[in-house]
This record gives sequence, structure tokens and C-alpha cells, in this order.
Amino acid sequence: MGEWTEFRPGDHAPNDGTYIEIGEASFHMGVNDPKKVHLKKGEQFPSTSNKDRKWKRMH
Repeated sequence: MGEWTEFRPGDHAPNDGTYIEIGEASFHMGVNDPKKVHLKKGEQFPSTSNKDRKWKRMH
């Protein structure tokens, strides 16, 4: 099975990297001034700006 691409606050980062906040329907709903965080593998994702948002790894 593939790796998850979207993560909720409290989930653990699968890899080191920079993650960006996205809307729940990210393909048509951009987030103005999204939060970005740099996490190490195993660190927990912080809370998002609102409950409907998730984290996604930046490529």
C-alpha cells in the first residue's frame, strides 16, 4: 500500500521534510498564506489554522 499524502494535526511525520497547510478540498480550494513547518521523521504535526485543514509534504 502507498504512503499517505495528507496528514492531520497530531499525526507523525513519515519523513524529514517541509509540510504545507492545505484546505480539505485542496484541488480547488487554495489556502491564502498557508502555514509551513519543517519536521523530522517521527515528529508530530502541529495544529492547523482551522479544523478542516490538513498537512501535505512540499516537493
